[in-house]
Amino acid sequence: MVTLSTALLLQGYTHHMFGISQDDVTGARGRADAVPGRVTHGGPVIANAAGSPHTVRVEDRTIALTFDDGPDPTWTPRVLDVLRRNHVHATFFVVGTEVVDHPDLVRRMLADGHQIGIHTFTHPDLARLAPWQRSLELRETQLAVAGAAGVTTALLRPPYSSKNAALDDADWSVLKQADQAGYVTVLSTQDAEDWQRPGTARVLANATPHGHAGQILLMHDGGGDRSQTVAALNTLIPRLKAHGFRFATVGAAVGMAGPVQRAGLGDHLQGMALIAVLKTGDWAVRLLGVLMYAAGAISVLRAAVVLIAARRHRKLRTGRRGRSWGPPVAEPVSVIVPAYNESAGIEAAVRSLVASDHPVEVIVVDDGSTDGTADLVESLRLPGVRVIRQENAGKPAALNTGLAAASCELVVMVDGDTVFEPGTVRTLVQPFADPRVGAVSGNAKVVNRGGLLGRWQHIEYVIGFNLDRRLFDLAQCMPTVPGAVGAFRRRALLDLGGVSDVTLAEDTDLTMALCRDGWRVVYEEGAVAWTEAPASLNALWRQRYRWCYGTLQAMWKHRGALVQRGAAGKLGRRGLVYLLLFQVLLPLLAPVVDIFAVYGLVFLDPLRIAGLWLAFLLLQLGMGLYAFRLDGERPGPLWSLPLQQFVYRQLMYLVVIQSVFTAVSGSRLRWQRMERYGSLQAPPGTDLSGPSGHAPTTAEPYGGVARPDPYRGAAQPEPYGGPPRPAPVPVPPAGHEQPVPRDATQWY
Repeated sequence: MVTLSTALLLQGYTHHMFGISQDDVTGARGRADAVPGRVTHGGPVIANAAGSPHTVRVEDRTIALTFDDGPDPTWTPRVLDVLRRNHVHATFFVVGTEVVDHPDLVRRMLADGHQIGIHTFTHPDLARLAPWQRSLELRETQLAVAGAAGVTTALLRPPYSSKNAALDDADWSVLKQADQAGYVTVLSTQDAEDWQRPGTARVLANATPHGHAGQILLMHDGGGDRSQTVAALNTLIPRLKAHGFRFATVGAAVGMAGPVQRAGLGDHLQGMALIAVLKTGDWAVRLLGVLMYAAGAISVLRAAVVLIAARRHRKLRTGRRGRSWGPPVAEPVSVIVPAYNESAGIEAAVRSLVASDHPVEVIVVDDGSTDGTADLVESLRLPGVRVIRQENAGKPAALNTGLAAASCELVVMVDGDTVFEPGTVRTLVQPFADPRVGAVSGNAKVVNRGGLLGRWQHIEYVIGFNLDRRLFDLAQCMPTVPGAVGAFRRRALLDLGGVSDVTLAEDTDLTMALCRDGWRVVYEEGAVAWTEAPASLNALWRQRYRWCYGTLQAMWKHRGALVQRGAAGKLGRRGLVYLLLFQVLLPLLAPVVDIFAVYGLVFLDPLRIAGLWLAFLLLQLGMGLYAFRLDGERPGPLWSLPLQQFVYRQLMYLVVIQSVFTAVSGSRLRWQRMERYGSLQAPPGTDLSGPSGHAPTTAEPYGGVARPDPYRGAAQPEPYGGPPRPAPVPVPPAGHEQPVPRDATQWY
């Protein structure tokens, strides 16, 4: 990123920093008190300007042809051809950026016997620049010539310069600084004014000297259409030769010894490096322009596909023609809670599970906690809750322990920092009425939404995760059932050998394995669970780094699905390709696109760049409004969406970049546990009188109004003040499978 930024900065400076036209510098002449009289009335070649200046005139009947603003790929070769046919040598004052683009033409000039002078790097009015910018302009041009042709030159012609009498105090300060840098300034005595393109006849008349006095004739081989210049030269040179004039380079015309010398090794190498960097910048700008439009087109296409899929998913789930899963599932469920140092939220999590309106057994597997998690759960003495203690062996081992101890065929896995609503378990298991369904993903929501970071994660869960889940559900290629709220068939897991510990994203690995084994994995948006999200950027980085790295591991592990058939093929050619494109490749390119956007704002058309950014933001806002509507959420947090682009979005992209480099380098990322904040609350007033600890109606776990049984068909108030959410239907329609979150990883 640093290298690219440097290259673009140089490219922007050299190509777009100075857009001064001839009209900008032809205003009234300033004061000329500092210009010595012997310079004002002297010859066009000025030396020792910083000391005791002296000037030199061209000998009589001598014409020093000079060409500015090249080399140009079209017109410079034609000018050189005319000069070669007429056996004439000239002096070319070259622009550094053109030298970088066309170094071969500079080499041809020298090979044909012509002389080289510099005309600055970007063709600015040097009198308007700060001294350091003037030095940069001269030095970079000299390096460009050294890199292109292996020579240096002492000849300088400042852009927009004219005759001696036109010098003012600002111009004189430029000439003195150039003299201190070792340059001799070459002005002109006759101007063909070919830059105005007045017609070939007029150019010829302007270039023809009156009398026999020697002249330094100013013409142009670059900077625009120079067809009139070429045509005029074809007539001018033979005509002047016929009148007794000879043609010479500036050095030869004034008797200057060797103004062009072989460059030293250091200057030559620096010049080659400068040319390489600037050419890389040019290539990068062209490539990034293509990538920006490609990324924009892909983003728009993805948004359209995701929104269409979400709408279709909604219709299938709630429409009259939606296919039911089958008879309502009422069999008891084993809920496994792997816990390691979860004392901050384990009570709220367990109480919410006991308060379910579906018969459950709760198995808390304490994985060697050191904060009294197991003791705390046991002290609650909740009916239907078992605590199993084991030495610390990791989350997959804890899940496998719970799986072995489960007495029910349907198993729900939930993290120790997650609270279920009373109807979550019942809603979550209804798709198992279809014998083809092996796993169901629920709808995880962020509980700690305070502050910008909480809002941004809430937005990401609703827009990124849940919209993708609906798409994956329809495409039957669900990559992840989140650890925060997921249900499984026990026999399907046992057939796989349980939960694997090969990757850090055991939930993604397990889900992909189920898909490859022929099971359907679906998404049940009505099964809501509330989970704690990281409350600091550092904690968020660690969590997403683990998620992303683990998902890359799972993708690599299951890459064989790309060439398989059936359910495995759908996962491979749909799910894995989607993850690779939108969770890996685009995030890797995103910082580059952002850098180019900044480049465009500074050096290109800021209105166009700002318009593109605004259009992208409006696209995201539209997706957000629809996603929030689908999830029954109030759209208020979306006001922070523009700010999300400058901090949160960059963080997520950098996480992907670091994860990819970690994976490519072969390093192993160790498991990192997220800090708990204790923001979860147990359901108040829970009635534990029943044998399974559930009641027909329970209070909202986060202080909202009481929720009726979701299978009575009543609307449920949103616990954070959002609009009422329709109650989940007991028999959801077919066509579900769960998407992975947009940042390509989901550990909870």
